Amino acid sequence: MPQRPPLTPLVDSLPATVPFVGPETQERNHGRPFRARLGANENGFGPSPKVVEAMRVAAPDVWKYGDPESHDLRQALSALHGVAPENIVVGEGIDGLLGLIVRQYAEPGTPVVTSLGAYPTFNYHVAGFGARLVTVPYEGDRESLNGLLEAVRREEARIVYLSNPDNPMGTWWEADEIDRFIAALPETTMLVLDEAYCETAPASALPPLEPARPNVLRMRTFSKVYGLAGLRCGYAIGKAEVIRAFDKVRNHFGMTRITQAAALAALNDRAHLEWVVDAVDACRRRLTAIAEAHGLAALPSATNFVTIDCGSDGAFAMRVLEALGKRDVFVRKPMAPGLDRCIRVSVGPEAEIAVFEAELGGALEAAQRVGEW
Repeated sequence: MPQRPPLTPLVDSLPATVPFVGPETQERNHGRPFRARLGANENGFGPSPKVVEAMRVAAPDVWKYGDPESHDLRQALSALHGVAPENIVVGEGIDGLLGLIVRQYAEPGTPVVTSLGAYPTFNYHVAGFGARLVTVPYEGDRESLNGLLEAVRREEARIVYLSNPDNPMGTWWEADEIDRFIAALPETTMLVLDEAYCETAPASALPPLEPARPNVLRMRTFSKVYGLAGLRCGYAIGKAEVIRAFDKVRNHFGMTRITQAAALAALNDRAHLEWVVDAVDACRRRLTAIAEAHGLAALPSATNFVTIDCGSDGAFAMRVLEALGKRDVFVRKPMAPGLDRCIRVSVGPEAEIAVFEAELGGALEAAQRVGEW
């Protein structure tokens, strides 16, 4: 049998996997498209028309590499957030930046702390660089700040990951609690504070952007309210010398010209952003009403999705998810014990929410029938 170049022992030991099975894969497996795409926390309301026009104008120049410094975009983000451009690094979505952070601060065997059931892509990067993942159970459907802090101190962790607002539950901590958590962290632990849903959160949940501490990175994205998930653009805000370290490992030509033009246009259309935020809020209330009409409880949400407690255990919630899938409704669910009783439904256009509303009752009945066999 022909030989091949050997993988490193670390890579050879890892399973061939992806953090999420995409809706396109599921559609191919089903042999038909979903009628309601409500599982990936995308912005189904779409980007600003000005973004689409900016992409059209930029398209003829795709023969050129994108500006490796993302200069104009960083200048615009600097003005928006009141921090220096040197405090900002732009990358291929928060997902790409998370991989760079783990690469910078974790070696094989290095302890890294996160919540059990939190964002799987972060865990994927931790495994990919051989670090040791330490998980802390949620507490009352929120990430446990005290539990995370205790684990950081016990393990002498180099990184701790916290999302606020949270995915997959949609819950949040107020800014003063986040500030207390930051103040209590060891200086040698890097906090990755994922704020992907900051635009749909109450202002009281977001500490001021003051990038003075060298052990805090604030993560933001254009994938949610700006509607640019398909372009993969995110950024991190931190102390200047911490941000400069990204230049040692990042893909300097990862941000295309079209992506940079689109993100800049999105920032400049504040009216569209405000419209989307209002639409998200209205849809969250509509999803809550749909859940309650079926005797279910919806968790208060600061994100662009609503987590719905199916009122039983994880097996029942999985049957509900599968029954919705058979009805061409794509949603997702938490998988960690205690959280897995829920499904997670993204906000979206009225036509797709109407499909979910029409199919939820049948999915619940089907899940109940299977459970009674």
